[in-house]
Amino acid sequence: MSDGRRLDRGGPSRTALATAYGRAYHQVADDPRILTDPVVASLLGVTTDELADRAAPTEDRPGSGATYRPRRLFFAARARFAEDRIAAVAAVGVRQVVILGAGLDTFAYRNPHPGLRVFEVDHPATQAWKRDRLAESGIEIPQSLTFVPVDFETDTLATGLASAGFSRTDPAVFVWLGVVFYLTPVAVRTTLSYIATQAQPSEVVFDYLQPAEDDEEREQLQEREARVAAAGEPWLSYFAPTDIAAQLRALGLTVIEDHSAAQLIDGFIDGPAEFQNETPHALRASRILRAGGQ
Repeated sequence: MSDGRRLDRGGPSRTALATAYGRAYHQVADDPRILTDPVVASLLGVTTDELADRAAPTEDRPGSGATYRPRRLFFAARARFAEDRIAAVAAVGVRQVVILGAGLDTFAYRNPHPGLRVFEVDHPATQAWKRDRLAESGIEIPQSLTFVPVDFETDTLATGLASAGFSRTDPAVFVWLGVVFYLTPVAVRTTLSYIATQAQPSEVVFDYLQPAEDDEEREQLQEREARVAAAGEPWLSYFAPTDIAAQLRALGLTVIEDHSAAQLIDGFIDGPAEFQNETPHALRASRILRAGGQ
């Protein structure tokens, strides 16, 4: 599952930072909130006033642009969708959650489910930076959390999780947000194959990019591709919804729920179908999916 992003060995990727800033700004800008996350701003070390200053994207501020509402709401909605699924499986007795490419995710520090173990999988350098930030911010590391440092240039997900005490014979939910499009299709399938052989009932929640449907959308995607590639974090895969569903079914993950970004956001906010009626370009290619074997 080697990540195509150019990782700063001293910390997280720029996109991981941008996502975290988006979730943090959501806490002060949107009412009602889709996702309540009282931890993320402290983890980032920013105040409300500093968040408000990050209105326009710039090259030297990786958290800038957090005030772009559609993208910010998608970051909040995909995390909420995943956490709702965690709550659902915890209610029926699942006791393991694996967060792949955890970055600056904060669920483990807000985990409300007694007995639920959380495994955060990420590059060792990213995890070291995060642990330093947790210590500096006074955020307690709960006993239910296990860090799983995995350098995919030398290690595998299977060996990393096994060494961390993860049980392959007990069900789990895998959360995989903001990562798939930085991986090759082969790497994506390898990870899905691992997840599909987990004891049932297990499931995975992930977001992905679908190919453009028309020339206008293709031009917008190409512009976005160029920006992320220039930052050293190129997109490496797209999946049509029918194709990814077929791959999942072939692996035995036959219970599939797939939403466009617009559908997902509109499902969490009150009022008319705001984003589905006129979907912003930044959301058109994004989708989120959950799949399970039963």
